Amino acid sequence: MTTASPMTRAEEIYRRLRADILNGRHEPGSRLRVEALKERYGASSGVLREALPRLVGQGLATFAPQQGFRVVTVSPELLRELTEARVVIETHVVRESVTHGTVEWESDLLAAHHQLARTAFAGEDGEIDERWLSAHARFHRVLLEGCSNRKLRDIAAQLRDSAEVYRCWARTPTERGARDVAAEHKDICDRAIARDATGVVEALGRHINSTTRLLLDGYGRHEGDGPRGHGASR
Repeated sequence: MTTASPMTRAEEIYRRLRADILNGRHEPGSRLRVEALKERYGASSGVLREALPRLVGQGLATFAPQQGFRVVTVSPELLRELTEARVVIETHVVRESVTHGTVEWESDLLAAHHQLARTAFAGEDGEIDERWLSAHARFHRVLLEGCSNRKLRDIAAQLRDSAEVYRCWARTPTERGARDVAAEHKDICDRAIARDATGVVEALGRHINSTTRLLLDGYGRHEGDGPRGHGASR
C-alpha cells in the first residue's frame, strides 16, 4: 500500500484546519496548540508545522514568539479597516483588469464564473463546501488577472484571504434574506465582460461592502458575542 507523502498529509491537515476555522470549530483568538492538534487531527508535529504557517499566510491565524499560533482575532474595527483597504485596492485593480484584459482573460473569467455558479455553497450538513470556497477564490482571482501589475494583484489577494473568515462567518439568516450572492457574482462578471469599468467598480464595491454591513449589523444586535451573534461556534 502506498503511504501518503508528508506534503500530501500536510495539505490534508491544512484543508481540515482551514475548514474548521471557517466553520467556527476553532473560535476567534483561540490558541492552536500543536499537542492538542496532534491528538485532534492524528497528525505529527512536522505536518502541523507545515500546515499552520499557511493559515497565517491566508490571514486565518497569527503567530507570535513564545505564544505560538492563534486563530485570527476579529472585531468591528479590524473589519472596517480591512474593508476600506479592500475597496481601495480591489476596485483599482479591477478597473485596470477590465481596461486591459485580453480575450483569453475574458474566457478564463467566464469559465471561473460558470464553475462558481454550478458549485453548491454548502453541503448537506449545512457547512461551507470547500469546493465552493475554491471556486469563489478562483473567480475573484481571475477577475483581477487582467491587471498587469502583479504587486497590486498580490496585495489584493492577501486582503481577500484576510477577509475569508469574515465572509464565512457572515452566513446569518439576515444575509440569506437580504442578498443574492450568486446574482452579485453574475453582475460583476457581466459588467467585466462588457468592459464596463465604472459599472464593475461599483458592483465590486457593493459586493465587498455587503458582508461588512451585515456583520456590523450583527455586532450591533449582539454586542459582546461573536460575529454571527452567538459566538463563532455552530
